[in-house]
Amino acid sequence: MSDGFGAVPPGKGARGGDATGSPRARWGRWRRWGRSWVLGRAGWWLAASLALHALMVLLVARPDMVDLRVYYTASPRVLTGHLYDVRLRVDGPAPALPFTYPPFAALVFLPLSLLPWPVAAALWQLLCVAAIPALVWGAVRLLPPWAGTVDRRQLMLWVAGSLWLEPVRHTLDLGQVNLFLVVLVLGGLTAPWGTAARGLGSGAGVGVAAGVKLSPAVGGLYFLVTRQWRAAACAALVFAGSVAAAWWVVAEESVRYWHRLLPDTTRIGRVDSMRNQSVRGALSRFVGHDVGHGLAWSLAAVMALVLAGYALRAAWRTRDRLAVLVAVQLLGLLLAPISWSHHWIWCVPALVWLVHGPRRDRLCSRIACGLWVVMAGGRVVPQLTRVQDRLPDPAAHPALLAWGGWTYALCATLTLIAVAGTGSSRTATSTVRPSPDRADA
Repeated sequence: MSDGFGAVPPGKGARGGDATGSPRARWGRWRRWGRSWVLGRAGWWLAASLALHALMVLLVARPDMVDLRVYYTASPRVLTGHLYDVRLRVDGPAPALPFTYPPFAALVFLPLSLLPWPVAAALWQLLCVAAIPALVWGAVRLLPPWAGTVDRRQLMLWVAGSLWLEPVRHTLDLGQVNLFLVVLVLGGLTAPWGTAARGLGSGAGVGVAAGVKLSPAVGGLYFLVTRQWRAAACAALVFAGSVAAAWWVVAEESVRYWHRLLPDTTRIGRVDSMRNQSVRGALSRFVGHDVGHGLAWSLAAVMALVLAGYALRAAWRTRDRLAVLVAVQLLGLLLAPISWSHHWIWCVPALVWLVHGPRRDRLCSRIACGLWVVMAGGRVVPQLTRVQDRLPDPAAHPALLAWGGWTYALCATLTLIAVAGTGSSRTATSTVRPSPDRADA
């Protein structure tokens, strides 16, 4: 008997009789039936996810979008010389929020201030949600042609699920710019550029994204690993052009940012905040103060560099572009002074690789994937942040916070270990063909 979507539940034959076989065979049939049942309703899952998000935004937990408010309020001040004097006061333990991006970002955000705030907030929210399919599609396009297949129904499920991962939710709640920057990087790498413009277009995406927010600049390492010298040069030139353009328009604010404000990480926030999931943040919660770039951080950084080096070498030997990009971005997040939880939006491409990549059947990939789902899907970081906010002494971190502070760093480490083993898996999976969706692209 069919379930209405063409799938026959296991345990029932065509005449309704009980299916026979070993427990392993029955489990296999249940898995295939369950997969068919879920995929057959992919459109409904996506519609339900979007509807639930709209319900929460409009009625249940309206996001304050404080970061977007900073963009909206501060950007007009770039023309008056007071961009970095703006402080947006918010409720709760967080201090007043300054504008922390380069002056070029303020020029990019300037058109927002021409709209009424409700219109700007609604438009930003809609565009952020619309960027999620582009993010997933860009990650899928970077999978090697000998990796697993991804069809349209799976893409819909990815969009439906990604909407509820903590870095994505935090980005939407704050009104952050992260989704647009990730899509800009992925779009530059996957767009069908002509032969002459391929390197220029790929590098331009990273260069513009780094001009708006410095963290995407680590993407330039991707071009060096993959030996795309023209793209690397283009990324550097576009970034330099963004700096020069802002310097020409607002020279005083540029001098102030690049010479005085950039080295001061205290302007951005507390390094030992639970929201900071970098190695430096995790170590600082262990010792009760900012470890800076001392011995502990240096040793951890060397270990991260060695592991990432093995991962990048293995990924490029098999021409796995998504694995290279994921390894580069995770390394940048681990070594940055501050990597807020919403910066870890690169968990979506990482999960795409872990689920559909060449090592998807390996134990380490499955553990890393499960840990990402539990930590990001279970919103572990916000829960630990609430515990930290209630501490009488913010410098004292109990074991729960000291160990829990490695949440995303541990996920990233396991992902890098999985990537580092790709060199031995190409032969075993080389017979797998890409889906028509990816091949036609």
